[in-house]
Amino acid sequence: MASRDLLMSFAETATGLGGRLLPFSGRQAGSSEPEGFSSVSIDSRQTESGGFFIALRGAARDGHRYVEDAFNNGASGALVDEKALADSSLDLTGLAKKTGRTLIVVENTLAGLQNAARIYLEKFPRLVKIGITGSSGKTTTKEIAAAIIGREKNTVINPGNLNSETGLPLAVFNIRAGHEAGIFELGMNRRGEIAETARVLKPNIALITNIGSAHIGILGSLQAIAEEKKNIFSGFTGNETALIPSDDEYRSFLSEGVNGSVRLYGARSFAEFEGVTDAGLNGSEIRWAAAAIHFALPGKHNLRDAFAAIALAKELNISNRAIKEGLESVQPLFGRSEILGGRVTVIRDCYNANPESVAEALDFCNGLEWQGRKIYVIGSMLELGENSKEAHEKIGRLLAASDADMVFLFGEETAAASAALQAEAVLEKASAVIPFYHTLRIDDLSRVLDGYVRPGDLVLLKGSRGCALERLTGMLTAQAEGAA
Repeated sequence: MASRDLLMSFAETATGLGGRLLPFSGRQAGSSEPEGFSSVSIDSRQTESGGFFIALRGAARDGHRYVEDAFNNGASGALVDEKALADSSLDLTGLAKKTGRTLIVVENTLAGLQNAARIYLEKFPRLVKIGITGSSGKTTTKEIAAAIIGREKNTVINPGNLNSETGLPLAVFNIRAGHEAGIFELGMNRRGEIAETARVLKPNIALITNIGSAHIGILGSLQAIAEEKKNIFSGFTGNETALIPSDDEYRSFLSEGVNGSVRLYGARSFAEFEGVTDAGLNGSEIRWAAAAIHFALPGKHNLRDAFAAIALAKELNISNRAIKEGLESVQPLFGRSEILGGRVTVIRDCYNANPESVAEALDFCNGLEWQGRKIYVIGSMLELGENSKEAHEKIGRLLAASDADMVFLFGEETAAASAALQAEAVLEKASAVIPFYHTLRIDDLSRVLDGYVRPGDLVLLKGSRGCALERLTGMLTAQAEGAA
């Protein structure tokens, strides 16, 4: 492997991490193994030739037990911890000697992965680094921003939703010398995670999409969520820019004490914005700088994400032409506001769900003019902790007041929504009651829903990722399900 293909050498990586280098590769072993790595992986099955395997300790699996598999798949080196090196049952030193591969030994391999990514990023001082976080809309905003900014700058993004304590550092290694802008989303599954990933990325521009109750079961309150999301600004040194939604309840809190420029964004914050026309399932028409832009993603929430992306583009002096072309090129991502045809029309919005996004989905569907029936399939909202029962009861009341002709509820947590619907039925006249069906079994849901729907119906699929409501798509559209 030519040196130009290497991301970093093992020597510079070990020095940067303050780790011990056990160089069993190259001339010492008489092999042709490279003195560095060309890719990074935390899954031995995905390790490529010349890759660097990071052996992480998880709750269910210890990555150190897969170092040999990674070497067999072509890894030229591995990052391991001191504890594993001392484990005679693993014999990592013997394995490295036998295969002629390199080990870098650190105290904690997760911190090692994050620090290696931070060191790698320092190789690109001219890259404009953009960080995006928020309770919802992160991925959509990232994709829209990339569609716009990528028209005028060589842009890299984190693929899919690689936005976690491990995903963000892995995504950083996709950066190459020709990139001018890097757009990365930062997610969280525990307290302190945003600060960790922000220390890796050190964004020049950081944007918060919103503060909502996603993950409230982890942090306990909206205030705690706002505090966690605000940590995306925690590494600012005075020259960076914070972008905060002008209509968010927490905008004042998010703006306070930021060591950098603070800008509020929203549709009305742009002089070029001249109005918007709702086109229902076909999205919206945005009037921008005397031009009409067709934006295909339906709903007010997607419009908010579009204006967040425009705010990022404006920070990079992207032209109005690129804004128009970028917005018009955007198509729905899997499970996010997809409109699918077939024997019925399906709104597949089931990649994730929280109380705010479910309420927005119901509001959007209620506002649609539709000749056929409206059927709402609602899965559980997960990770809400002690707030779960109350949140699902509220959704039940929203469903009771909705335009639905039939409601299907799926998951243990939606029992509270079912009870709320039943309570509303007692209060209302029988003719006003919306019929509903609740089940914990996807097979039963599919069977009953299949027997109920008819051509011309509109079906909303909305639920948390764990519900995997996309499993219903093939049956509803009578076509093969191709999304993964």
